[in-house]
Amino acid sequence: MAAALLARAWSAATGSCFLLRCGATCSVEKWFSKHISSDNRPKQPLTAYIRFYKDQQPIYRKQNPDVSVLEITKKIAQEWRELPASDKQPYEAAAKADRQVYKEQIAKYKAGLTPAQEAAIKEEKRRKLQKRRATRKKRQLTVLGKPKRPRTAFNIFMSEHFQEAKGISIQAKMKNLFDEWQKVSSSQKQTYLQLAEDDKIRYENEMKSWEEHMAEIGREDLIRYKNRRTVPKRKGTAKQASKSRATTVKKSLGSKIVSPATKGKKVKAKQSEE
Repeated sequence: MAAALLARAWSAATGSCFLLRCGATCSVEKWFSKHISSDNRPKQPLTAYIRFYKDQQPIYRKQNPDVSVLEITKKIAQEWRELPASDKQPYEAAAKADRQVYKEQIAKYKAGLTPAQEAAIKEEKRRKLQKRRATRKKRQLTVLGKPKRPRTAFNIFMSEHFQEAKGISIQAKMKNLFDEWQKVSSSQKQTYLQLAEDDKIRYENEMKSWEEHMAEIGREDLIRYKNRRTVPKRKGTAKQASKSRATTVKKSLGSKIVSPATKGKKVKAKQSEE
């Protein structure tokens, strides 16, 4: 896990994230082909660094067969950063020329799309974005230590008997275990039902403590909606909210708010006129 996080951090800095995800056998063109909406859509051009990486990676692999892809990528990235501008120029010029061609091709491609195709591509992008956000949120919750959800009675039964279950594949084992679960007597199931109930209590207790901690660090957005009013917030939060509401009311009333001193001056002025 730590190695994977290190790989992502390093690749983000060097602009070569996809190379680490692909591994040693994945080509640059293959990665790009996975990230386009249609086979007819023009492929994005390679950057100057990626062109350099493609030239150097086979050389490094041949000279260092026992070194991991991550280490090779680090070495190539370091070499690219230290490369003189004159040596980078051919790669940058080729990348610039390809970008110009790509702009012309993508403009032509978009002009030929029907409204239905445009809608389909837009929906595909929306789904991918939604999936990335969900993955990012799940990873964030894991880092923040969110408790694991409670297991059901069948989940507990399956975890206890999975190793000796019949079947070669995971799907086959799960199917056979489900069939066995249906045959388990009510008295035997009661044991697993009680374990599931205990696990549910464990989950609720852990979630209560976790949500209190989230409130303390200012992450009220991660607290379940039903508990947002019961979980104590950070110190000063209520005071700040009250001050914010007062400011909002004052702005909404605007000139309608008249101080006692101003009101007294208006009364005196009216009396002098009379």
